[in-house]
Amino acid sequence: MLTPVTVMSNDAQATTTSDKKRAKEEERLLKVRNFGIIAHIDAGKTTVSERILYITGRSHKIGEVHDGAATMDYMKDEQERGITITSAATTCVWGDYNLSLIDTPGHVDFTAEVERSLRVLDGAVGVFCGVAGVQPQSETVWRQGNRYRVPRIAFVNKMDRTGADFYNAVATMKARLNANAVPIQMPIGAEKGFRGVIDLVEMKAYTWDDDARKVSIDDVPADMADEAQLQREAMIEAVAEFHDAMLEKFVEGEEVTIDEIKAAIRAGTLALKLTPVLAGSAFKDKGVQNLLDAVVAYLPAPTEVPAIEGTNPDNGEKLIRPLFSTEPAGAMAFKTISDPNGDLTFIRIYSGTIQQGEKYYNPRTTKEERIGRVMKMHAAQREPIDTARAGDIVAVVGLRDVVTGDTLCTRDDPIVYEAMQFPDTVISIAIEPKSGGDRDKLTNTIAKLVREDPTFKAKTDEQTGQMIISGMGELHLEIICSRIERDYKVPITQGKPKVAYRQTLTAAKQVEARHIKQSGGSGQFAVARVRFRPDSEVETVEFESVVTGGSVPKEYIPSIEAGIVNAAKSGGRLGFPFVKVRAELYDGQSHDVDSSNMAFEAAGVLAFRMAIESNATLLEPIMKIEIETPEQFTGDVIGDLSSRRGIVEEMTAKTGGLTAVTGRVPLGEMFQYSTTLRSITQGRAHYAMEPHSYEAVPPNIAEKVLAEMAKG
Repeated sequence: MLTPVTVMSNDAQATTTSDKKRAKEEERLLKVRNFGIIAHIDAGKTTVSERILYITGRSHKIGEVHDGAATMDYMKDEQERGITITSAATTCVWGDYNLSLIDTPGHVDFTAEVERSLRVLDGAVGVFCGVAGVQPQSETVWRQGNRYRVPRIAFVNKMDRTGADFYNAVATMKARLNANAVPIQMPIGAEKGFRGVIDLVEMKAYTWDDDARKVSIDDVPADMADEAQLQREAMIEAVAEFHDAMLEKFVEGEEVTIDEIKAAIRAGTLALKLTPVLAGSAFKDKGVQNLLDAVVAYLPAPTEVPAIEGTNPDNGEKLIRPLFSTEPAGAMAFKTISDPNGDLTFIRIYSGTIQQGEKYYNPRTTKEERIGRVMKMHAAQREPIDTARAGDIVAVVGLRDVVTGDTLCTRDDPIVYEAMQFPDTVISIAIEPKSGGDRDKLTNTIAKLVREDPTFKAKTDEQTGQMIISGMGELHLEIICSRIERDYKVPITQGKPKVAYRQTLTAAKQVEARHIKQSGGSGQFAVARVRFRPDSEVETVEFESVVTGGSVPKEYIPSIEAGIVNAAKSGGRLGFPFVKVRAELYDGQSHDVDSSNMAFEAAGVLAFRMAIESNATLLEPIMKIEIETPEQFTGDVIGDLSSRRGIVEEMTAKTGGLTAVTGRVPLGEMFQYSTTLRSITQGRAHYAMEPHSYEAVPPNIAEKVLAEMAKG
């Protein structure tokens, strides 16, 4: 009897091959973790990153932040100041997992670095100080993580410091971040006696000696067994709802398995309903191995987060592509670094492959650009590769017109990903080259820095000819000026910092703008009747047309809107942009021959000028501030804040004899504040600020501002 032979068609063979490739690709991606380290300044982010590099074997020595030797803080300004200014990317291996790590800044002036990193990362580790718990910038970066729906785990660092309190830090996460923070470890010892952690999932004790790579794994110490059991039961109760089988066992009082607990923690973390909390001291090399285990166990692989949505630039259709190398190429540029050897553009690949020497299409510019080189980054070091695949974060050289937020794809299968939004600048200064011959060089340098940093703006003052640069704070502009002089060798002089004021309407006003000109031949005719009113719910200028009966033809209405919006941006006589204004076009007139888009745009400009005449008020940026000071200096700190027109909203006693003073204060009163704070607290207090809102300037202060402007 003959054995039957199954003959597969070519299509069936191709399908099988495709399925095998897809399965192999998915297996590869499940072993990838793209995550960032986020935290308040000085919580220990970079120290955690340095320990990760050392423990994974990526670095052969530990670089310390306080020595200016940290691998991830490779800029001169970072090394000198001991802070992270720009996010740094690196790759390493833990077990059979490939990790892409981005160490982000903690200072609010560089919040854009966190913003664009979280936009492209799949997960994050929030680092918190064991003494201070949640701090102001911790809240900011946590909100950014919420906005981009990034799963996170928390690491309570500095458990060896005097005043460290693991459970207090967890409590502040719940209270200030509204996070479902669930400890999956508990510390062994405290402050100077901190020597390890108890893993509540596996009920094992981890202790470290002086070598970061050597850890002892033992049973839970007898004197901590009861407390550990209570903490474990609390953890199981908190995570059970995320795993059906575990929940059923928990309700029935049955023993749950370690795998079920891990599966429940993972499910809750990926659903953004749970934040596992670990403990350690990165500086003393304690707890970082467990943190790496938690990264691979609980943070998502690229295929475990929702596929990023894009649009077809040709027809506006929504597009969602699976995250596989077999799909058409789609990548987002999220960071650019100017470099004498060729600008570096960091990209996250969402589909397809990016290859050295190939051309890729930029829908924003409608042009193709060739990629010269593709590299994996290790802070400032570069590792050339030929091809990068879906799920990878790499840097490329050779792109000239690509900026942060641009999409790279193929011309045949175009896609555009939603660009990132960055906050407005709040402070500006005037700069000039010390030598007239350096003016062109300064202009070129500024252009590079603007392309590199989306929160850095520059313009030329039409009256003085000075270059006006704007940023997110004093430190931001200080670093920019340092880079201009140090990195680009352009000596400059700086003016005094200036606040980025805004304006709004004092009251509602109804106007009729008539732009009518006749000088032989075809003339210009446009009449726009507009109601203007202040509206605190509106960000800038909101335009609406309620015209009926065709008194203003539909094709001219966008021109009126453009005129009003452009006039609002120009800021009238003072030059400060108008915000929080609602404009309603309710009537008008047109002419069959003399009306045009240009005429109605001019009418829009005129309408806005009429609306603001004797009807504008100055707005100033108000900052949210939190000051941590030793208790004995609290009165002096509050007194000084009040003298700066600050309002104290809350005072909270913290561990270690500290008081946290939270409030709001005008930015214009806060220049050189760090010097004053050091003076009145003997250098023992610190503070953090972030933009909060714009509010009306008191009349007496407004008079001073206008007088200073008149002086030039």
